[in-house]
Amino acid sequence: MDLTIHASFLPHEDPEASLAFYRDTLGFEVRADVGSGGMRWITVGPAGQPDTSILLAPPAADPGITDEERRTIRQMMAKGTYGWILLATSDLEGTFARLEASGAEIVQEPAEQPYGVRDCAVRDPAGNLVRIQERR
Repeated sequence: MDLTIHASFLPHEDPEASLAFYRDTLGFEVRADVGSGGMRWITVGPAGQPDTSILLAPPAADPGITDEERRTIRQMMAKGTYGWILLATSDLEGTFARLEASGAEIVQEPAEQPYGVRDCAVRDPAGNLVRIQERR
């Protein structure tokens, strides 16, 4: 079986803020931007890796989700417990400095973890946890 991870999904509440974070702060390419207002689906990904993408999508856009479920999702997003992603870089200190300078919400400064990785963590504008590991 030949499987790859093609895309992951993260919710957004403010498409412009999310686009600015992933494009301008993290340096991702914009691959697609469809829809308008709060109903925008934005696909971004790392330069030089066209087969790996993140789809930034409106939360709970599925018509089968109830209003109560939408409220729960928004509450979880506000707490930063709904979505997260793990990225990797060969320059953790430089990446962290860029994130800090951008005003991103810092969750954890670069640190050696007991499970054998060095990483940091921030929140994107929607509250999603973005954890970044140092490639070794």
